[in-house]
Amino acid sequence: MKVLKKITAFVSRYMAIIVILVAALALFVPSSVSFLKTSYVNPLLGIVMFGMGLTLKPNDFKVVFSRPKDVIIGCIAQFTVMPLLAFVLTKVFNLSPELAIGVILVGTCPGGTSSNVMTYLSKGDVALSVGMTACSTILAPVLTPALTYLYAGQTVDVNVWSMFLSIVQVVILPIVLGFLINHFFKKFTEAVVEILPLISTLAIVAIVAAVVSANSANLMTSGVLIIVVVILHNVLGYLLGYVIGKVLKLDETKCRAISIEVGMQNSGLATSLATVHFAQYPLATIPGAVFSVWHNVSGAILANFFARTADKK
Repeated sequence: MKVLKKITAFVSRYMAIIVILVAALALFVPSSVSFLKTSYVNPLLGIVMFGMGLTLKPNDFKVVFSRPKDVIIGCIAQFTVMPLLAFVLTKVFNLSPELAIGVILVGTCPGGTSSNVMTYLSKGDVALSVGMTACSTILAPVLTPALTYLYAGQTVDVNVWSMFLSIVQVVILPIVLGFLINHFFKKFTEAVVEILPLISTLAIVAIVAAVVSANSANLMTSGVLIIVVVILHNVLGYLLGYVIGKVLKLDETKCRAISIEVGMQNSGLATSLATVHFAQYPLATIPGAVFSVWHNVSGAILANFFARTADKK
């Protein structure tokens, strides 16, 4: 167990670098990770969500009831800023339907699973971050399909009910299962919680490798465009999330939490939905995979910046 803890600490510290290296390997030498199939994406995402459920406690939801205004502001920002940004970017860059649906899926998904860690590192309001992640994830089965239909329904066929069921199966059920195990079998949870980051990181890395290797040829031709759109989507999300907090006169720690929550998406879910529901558009899986790589890098950079400014103040 000590060895596993050390490996977990190493992987957690260098997660962004590991994801980038694996993505590069999958892009330039796709055969090296060809054993990872896109059909594995759903089970792998389920593992990540189960791990998230194991870390949740009833206290994590107290912020929703004790500070509902903050959580409501954050969730409204989450499901308005990122979907609208995604839609605008697809129009500005005149993206093909394949890429457009992938970008829109990223925008309509709930907050990312690593946003809570980044908020902690940024010296932001961690309780608000956890509350926002929990609420946006619970709302996702309804809002993600509905917003995807709103922004992409005129371009591609969007099966709202089927997407709803997928999100319940791949996200909600594993989280609920993890939450229940954490509540009723605390000794088991305490024994494994310290290595959860390792398991989650390996699952995310495997998702990225599977998607990138399966689409390496297409990425070589349109990769720069996708990367530019993903970076703009993510960075503008951070910026607008922070500005919304400031405009509404929230304190600095809350502004940081909302900024990171809005900018970091559950891109694994976007990849999963693209794989299952838009299989006729192979490139639709790419924005989610690229976002998974990029937002871990940008999140770490932003958290470091916020922490430094907090120290100065």
